[in-house]
Amino acid sequence: MTAAPPRDAPRTPGGALDGIRVLDLSRVLAGPLAAQVLADLGADVIKVERPGAGDDSREWAPPFMADPPASPIDESVYFWTCNRGKRSVAINLAKDGGRALVARLAARSDVLIENFKVGTLERYGLGYATLARDNPGLIYCSITGFGQTGPYRARPGYDTIVQAMGGLMSITGNPDGAPGGGPRKSGLAVADQMTALYAAVAILAALHERAASGRGQHIDMSLLDVQVAALTNLGMNYLATGKVPQRAGNRLATVYPSDNFRCRDGDLMLIVGNDEQFRRMCAAFDMHGVAEDPRFARNEARLLHAEILGPLIAAAMARHTMAECQALLDAAGVPASPINDVAQVFANPQVVARQMVLDLGQAGGRGARTIASPIRMSRTPPGYHLPPPALGEHNAEILRDVLGLTEQECVDLARDGSI
Repeated sequence: MTAAPPRDAPRTPGGALDGIRVLDLSRVLAGPLAAQVLADLGADVIKVERPGAGDDSREWAPPFMADPPASPIDESVYFWTCNRGKRSVAINLAKDGGRALVARLAARSDVLIENFKVGTLERYGLGYATLARDNPGLIYCSITGFGQTGPYRARPGYDTIVQAMGGLMSITGNPDGAPGGGPRKSGLAVADQMTALYAAVAILAALHERAASGRGQHIDMSLLDVQVAALTNLGMNYLATGKVPQRAGNRLATVYPSDNFRCRDGDLMLIVGNDEQFRRMCAAFDMHGVAEDPRFARNEARLLHAEILGPLIAAAMARHTMAECQALLDAAGVPASPINDVAQVFANPQVVARQMVLDLGQAGGRGARTIASPIRMSRTPPGYHLPPPALGEHNAEILRDVLGLTEQECVDLARDGSI
């Protein structure tokens, strides 16, 4: 059995991943978010960035975390989204000395996450096969648009391109011919975020397997693969029937009623999940005889007659305010919600009660509000021990404490541009 790498990572007492070190060579969203999930769970995450520039998202500002920012390159809101809990070291991969430093860090890490174009790190001598020779227990996670194999492997891949290629845009938006009809991207970078979560799951599975085998492995994550997997029931419907799903606005393909309906003062999103809920909804809005109508009594029939049923529900709800409709539906046990804007989300009493807003300190003693991890664990909950790092903030401690470099060696590396 091959021994796991040395455990000299700083401890995060109580963290589920206490003692695990992650080397984060990724940029922008999918890779950094996967690494942040691991950092929240207690891993020591070392983020390797380009000297003078850092992660691309450091320059995606304004907006900044504070106005005016104390340091524009360190306070991009986008960068803060997925880099808390990490230590930053600025290393130049274009220099032999910089590449050697990364190889040495990889030899003392459990996990490496990267999202370079296919083949780039191999040319630098930092590919999985090379690094695994010195550290057979290394779990090496590559995240790209299209994966390490296949005809598109060399293409750059961005979230919206993958949303288009992977079918999401074809099923998102109002139908052609309807007001606002046509394909639409999601309002969030969902392919990136889903890939980050799948990557974190794969890394945790590989860590578990390594505990028995002592061996690491290469994880090949593709945004397109993830987006195809995320087609779930709609993709399975196509495979089963050969029928191509069409855009349906806010309606679900499998249950009805499922849509937003206009109340007197705004829209409410409604989903009726079964026949009993439908009967209770009809009773709540005094829709006499509707639940017993054979066209509407069963979900299959309601789907077939949605164009007839929809106006009946709309007329019933239009007589009430959103608050009145919500109260009636809550009492009937029927799922519904106002369509909140982001300000209303963060003011929502359930969101407040779940403590989804986190106060993190910045350099200079200033505070900053960020979105907390949604993970809740009874014994080893996520921890928030570090705000997103300033570029190269931890150079000295990482080079000294992790690699054992002397001050003179650090000076020499700085002189030749390696750090």
